[in-house]
Amino acid sequence: MERMIGVIGGSGVYEIAGLENARWQAVDTPWGAPSDAVLRGRLNGVEMAFLPRHGRGHVHTPSTVPYRANIAAMKMLGVTDLVAVSAVGSLKEAYAPGDFLVVDQYIDRTFAREKSFFGPGLVGHVSVAHPVCSRLSAACVAAAKSVGVTVHEGGTYVAMEGPQFSTLAESRLYRSWGADVIGMTGMPEAKLAREAELCYACVAMITDYDCWHPDHDAVDVAQVVATAMKNADVARGLVAALPGLLRGEAVDCAAGCGHALDSAIMTAPAKRDPAMIERCRPVLGRVL
Repeated sequence: MERMIGVIGGSGVYEIAGLENARWQAVDTPWGAPSDAVLRGRLNGVEMAFLPRHGRGHVHTPSTVPYRANIAAMKMLGVTDLVAVSAVGSLKEAYAPGDFLVVDQYIDRTFAREKSFFGPGLVGHVSVAHPVCSRLSAACVAAAKSVGVTVHEGGTYVAMEGPQFSTLAESRLYRSWGADVIGMTGMPEAKLAREAELCYACVAMITDYDCWHPDHDAVDVAQVVATAMKNADVARGLVAALPGLLRGEAVDCAAGCGHALDSAIMTAPAKRDPAMIERCRPVLGRVL
C-alpha cells in the first residue's frame, strides 16, 4: 500500500506551493459529511489529503466539529499517516507564543462530543495509553527543525470543551497537573484516530499564554488570530517537509498503530449488531 499523508488543520495550512493535481473531493461517511471537502493532491511524489477541521470560513465550533466523520473520511481515502495541526495556549513560561510543540499525551476534559466509533451492539475498548505514533511524531519534530521553528518534543495537551477560554482558576489547575498546552480540538480526534488504526501525530502551534500568566491575564482573540496566522506560514513549511521524511511504501508501524484493535472488540460474534458492523466496516473493517 502506498503511503498517504493526511493533514487536519486550519485553512492556511493547506495552501502549499507545488501541490500537484490539486482538487477538492467530497466524501460521505457512515457518520455523515466531514467538516468540508478534502483537498487531494501530490507533493514531492507523495499523496496528500488536507481537511479544514472547522470547515473553510471556520463554520464549526470545537464542539460541533464532526470528529468521527473527519477521521472516517481520512481512513476511507487511504490515509496512512495523519498529522493534526492545532492552535493552543501555553501553560508553561518556557513555551512561548510562536513556538511549536509535538504532543505525546492528552488530558481529555471534553464532555459534549461523540468519542468512539463503537456503540451498542458492537462494544470495543481501545488502549490510548500512548495516544500518538512515536514514529510520525519524530518526523514532525524533524520537519519543524528543518524550517527553523522552535519546537518542543513531547508534552501534555489539555483538551477543553470550549468555546470559551479558561477561567483563571481552571488555568491554574491545569498548570498544577503538569500539563503543557491547552486547546479545544485535540480530543476526541486522537482517540478516534487510534480506533481507526491510523498513525497519528499532533503539532501544537502556541498562540498565547493562557490566562494564568501575569502579563496575559485575559486571552485576546485578536492576539491569538495574529499569532495563528504567523504560525500558519511556518506550518505550511513543516507540512511541505513531511513527504521527504515519509516517502516510500507504507509499512507496518513499529509503534503498533495498525494493530490497535487486535483485542479491542468485546461483543461476542453472535451478539454483534449487523447494522453496526456494516456502519463501522469502512473504519474498523480489518477486525470485522
